[in-house]
Amino acid sequence: MVDTVIAFHQAEVADHADWRVEGAHPTPAGNLVPDGVVLLADGASAFVEIDRTMSYARLIAKLERYDAYRNAPATGRGNAARASRSHWQETYAGPHLDRPFPLVLFVFAPAPRRAAPDTREATFHERARNIGSVNYKLTVATTTLPLLTKTGAGNAVWRVVGKGHGEERRTLAALPKAR
Repeated sequence: MVDTVIAFHQAEVADHADWRVEGAHPTPAGNLVPDGVVLLADGASAFVEIDRTMSYARLIAKLERYDAYRNAPATGRGNAARASRSHWQETYAGPHLDRPFPLVLFVFAPAPRRAAPDTREATFHERARNIGSVNYKLTVATTTLPLLTKTGAGNAVWRVVGKGHGEERRTLAALPKAR
């Protein structure tokens, strides 16, 4: 996590102080606990998952938990000025619901007795592209920690997960927005 925070800070896409680590977010399927949530320099937020040893099944389950969080029903009461909103909208969308659901970023880091980060990233893409909301309601992008630390978080290091997306790497600013 520290190397990821430093890469974002050095690229000036997020300040080192604009990170929250392992905060729980309620979903109908139980709490979603991202490794980190970062406030980006453009005012948007992003969820960040650092993977070293998690199984592909658990990674996909985590991605499905993001989908559940995004689709959770509104909570609380609205008022005459505005309708009730879901937790993610209250927390991340801003006062007028003008922001899409935050980016979901996966960083694949090296780990002993595990496949190389590039291999893990490619396999994750194969498995995650079939989740219904990916590429539509969720923008999911991946990179490897070696590429992130060498090239920088603001450069073209991110690969978009989903059907119709190739091997092309993009900058954070060039990632598609969720609908």
